[in-house]
Amino acid sequence: MSTFALNLTGLLGFAFLANIPLGYLRQRALRFSWQWFFYIHASIPLIILLRVWLDFGWKWIPLTLGCALLGQMAGGRLLRRLQR
Repeated sequence: MSTFALNLTGLLGFAFLANIPLGYLRQRALRFSWQWFFYIHASIPLIILLRVWLDFGWKWIPLTLGCALLGQMAGGRLLRRLQR
């Protein structure tokens, strides 16, 4: 596997996995409160830092945001599943 593929996998994996606990916490916060906004946006600076450090251009932003969104959804679903 090439270095590019490993770096991309790591970046997308981080975007997804970092947002699972944030999505879990977001699900418990009051909608549109400052906590809710914080949990949605908390991982974005770290994802940007990692993307720049790994030298990925602007075209990879939609993919990383998509993985972050999927992580948020997975974390919210996890909380709902555990509350049953």
